[in-house]
Amino acid sequence: MEGRRGCWLVALPAIDGKEYVYRVYAPRDALPADLFWEAWHCHDESALPRAWDLFDTAVIRHIG
Repeated sequence: MEGRRGCWLVALPAIDGKEYVYRVYAPRDALPADLFWEAWHCHDESALPRAWDLFDTAVIRHIG
């Protein structure tokens, strides 16, 4: 991953019906899969209900 660093929001739906949103700092040309896994691993290490580990369910947005 090359390029200027940016900030991304990655929303992960969880089994409790909620959506958990994580801020991921990565290059602007980061691959969506890399952003997803970074957020999912942060979620997986927390005490929150388990997020779905399905890439297609994540919402990824670049915010700056």
